[in-house]
Amino acid sequence: MASGQKIPVRMTAIAISEPGGPRVLKPETRDVPLPGPGEILIKVHAAGVNRPDVQQRKGAYPPPPGASDLPGLEVSGEVAALGDEISRWRLGDRVCALTPGGGYAEYVKVHTGSVLPLPAGFTHTEAAAVPENYFTVWHNMFERGGLKKGETLLVHGGSSGIGTTAIQLASAFGAYVITTAGSKDKCDACLKLGADRAINYREEDFVKAVKDATEGKGANVILDMVGGDYVQRNYEAAAVEGRIVQIAVQAGAVASADFSKIMVKRLTHTGSTLRPRTVEFKAAIAAALEAQVWPLLGTRKVAPVMDMIYPLTDAWRAHERMEEGEHIGKIVLDVG
Repeated sequence: MASGQKIPVRMTAIAISEPGGPRVLKPETRDVPLPGPGEILIKVHAAGVNRPDVQQRKGAYPPPPGASDLPGLEVSGEVAALGDEISRWRLGDRVCALTPGGGYAEYVKVHTGSVLPLPAGFTHTEAAAVPENYFTVWHNMFERGGLKKGETLLVHGGSSGIGTTAIQLASAFGAYVITTAGSKDKCDACLKLGADRAINYREEDFVKAVKDATEGKGANVILDMVGGDYVQRNYEAAAVEGRIVQIAVQAGAVASADFSKIMVKRLTHTGSTLRPRTVEFKAAIAAALEAQVWPLLGTRKVAPVMDMIYPLTDAWRAHERMEEGEHIGKIVLDVG
């Protein structure tokens, strides 16, 4: 292992003391992890907060085998040490990374395939808001959903980290973007990001609104993190040959639906989770992002929408903020 600075033996991390509410997130001292072959050690400056972190805290989303039990799926920082078989990165490089866990800490080890350079001009807090959402949206919206220029995207939860990312990327690549959100302020924020139509789901039926906005055709791709009774309504809102991509089930994983809609409209309903996928799979997404999206980030044509930044030791406050549901964009932890 090569290291260019004195790395401490111990570090501060935020652990889940037991399944439960935000207050179960407790600072504790842990051993600094050592990078193995193909891995780098990152001195963390900032860590993104995501809905799966909340689910893990509640005991509903365990880490995959071999991953850290600490929450935290994305970080930014600098390369502090190199494991064997590393050719691209050098000590001190400024990077951001997708992690399988362990991001709520002063140091985290990550496979090199999930590491990307800081986008040009980005701060560490901005860069920490990028990996999880951009990996997720790129794979599900473009690779799995097959969104193309000129098609219509419907993205639910447009003011979330995922939603704000999807709106910007779909708009940048020439799609017509419709989104749902739960207040006028959130809808206005979505429109400013590039959405062509923002539907307040508390006041409008999104199925009718989508049909009206598309002259009855419906949405070609639907990116859904709601599930539950949205499943049937997505089938109604989808265009012929439409693709519905499920990335979360916040309203429930079980639904009743009329599957004849799938046959009549020739729909595809698919979905995925990112965390347990192989390092090779994540590396392929990273390569696509660096080629297709990093230039857009560098010119600020797309950028993470920042909501709140909390100190690492106040991670519980960040989780409270997320569960209140009032945030617009990303919540980030400042690690220092």
